[in-house]
Amino acid sequence: MIKNNLKSIRMQEYMQNKREFAKNIGIAEQQYLRYENELTFPSLEVSLKMSYKLNKTVNDIWYLENEKIND
Repeated sequence: MIKNNLKSIRMQEYMQNKREFAKNIGIAEQQYLRYENELTFPSLEVSLKMSYKLNKTVNDIWYLENEKIND
């Protein structure tokens, strides 16, 4: 299952409300809410743009939970 750290990044590093944070990363507030609540997931392009704007890697923001990754 794909999870994200958007809320913790927003609260711990930026101290912004959802609207300000969405504007900061260049997406609509409603779309951001869907991402933060894990209702939808961004495309790879949007993920990369968000990670660049947040100065994070994609893996810092999104991760797999409770799944074993086989090599």
